[in-house]
Amino acid sequence: MFHLKINQNYLNLQESYLFKTIAQRVGSYKAENPEAEIIRLGIGDVTRPLAPVVVEAMRRAAAEMGDAATFRGYDDGGVGYDFLREAIAGYYAGKGVELEPDEIIVSDGAKSDAGNLLDVFAPDASALIPDPVYPVYVDTNVMAGHAIHYIDGCEQNGFLPSPGDVPPGVEPDIIYLCSPNNPTGAAYNREQLGAWVEWALGRRAVIFFDAAYESFVRDREIPTSIFEIEGARGCAIEICSFSKLAGFTGVRCGYTVVPRSLTADGVKINALWRRRQTTKFNGVSYITQRGAEAALSPKGLAQCMENVTYYLENAKIIADAMSARGIWFTGGLNAPYIWMRCPDGLDSWAYFDKLLRDKNVVGTPGEGFGENGKYFFRLTAFGSRENVVRAMERMGGR
Repeated sequence: MFHLKINQNYLNLQESYLFKTIAQRVGSYKAENPEAEIIRLGIGDVTRPLAPVVVEAMRRAAAEMGDAATFRGYDDGGVGYDFLREAIAGYYAGKGVELEPDEIIVSDGAKSDAGNLLDVFAPDASALIPDPVYPVYVDTNVMAGHAIHYIDGCEQNGFLPSPGDVPPGVEPDIIYLCSPNNPTGAAYNREQLGAWVEWALGRRAVIFFDAAYESFVRDREIPTSIFEIEGARGCAIEICSFSKLAGFTGVRCGYTVVPRSLTADGVKINALWRRRQTTKFNGVSYITQRGAEAALSPKGLAQCMENVTYYLENAKIIADAMSARGIWFTGGLNAPYIWMRCPDGLDSWAYFDKLLRDKNVVGTPGEGFGENGKYFFRLTAFGSRENVVRAMERMGGR
């Protein structure tokens, strides 16, 4: 008798309950207090509209798709049109990073790539993952059956763990770094990131560097690409997207940079990743890619950065409010997140309930990002200016 088997690793996944639980608690409170005006600062999604130059580019591309003479089908094997990969390479050149277009592979987002990249690594690979962390890093390694080792982010290291914090005896194959970080908003400087590159090179490990929030960096000592660090081309893959720079969370476009010089077992990882994508992915729509190209034009970058600046100004309002109350936090300067210590020794869910009940403000309990987030809380700057100001007034900081 035929017996279909499942991937048993999926049974090892913990239920993703964080935002479901938040929605349930807010819903219950609202049902009991229908007049309550709730301000939400927990969402990690952008709220500002797309830049006008992006919208216009997508309109033109849509019109082209309605004309047989300019219609487009599949792109070049699902890795992105030349025009977009060249635009991305030009964007990196502005950072002082030289890339070849074929080192850039376009996708539908950084989250997808962070998980899909594991396809090209061995089933017995091991991963080093910070705690607290963006959940996709953990869950996709569980799905792949990889051994997972954690490195502690904490108040003492500013939630920026270093190679010196790696548990004794741990020699990972893959190292996850996100800077500026989600959820903590903390960002590595050049010296700190350089230490990770040196450590990875010494162990022939590969760094997965998540640069999704690079557009929020204002401090010149904070690299916006790991390839600004000498030696990184020999040990790193960079994952990025247009979600935060251009507000593409609902449009979907990202990319991964895999240097041609990066190898494992004597094989070029770029070739394997390209092979994986051309086999399992048919590419991002032409209309979307034209919008992404427009976002990287001089006019597009100027318009997109207006939205990024708006969010950073929101973040400063929240950060100033935390400072005024004497609350320890990270983020708020080069990132849209503020990671605050919960007041009065409360754990993050207790503080969530108190903030909802007493102030009608919603954030995200840090425990949802890992054990080390138990006594911390994430607020985001992706709301309207009015709501951010009102929320801080309610919380007593403005």
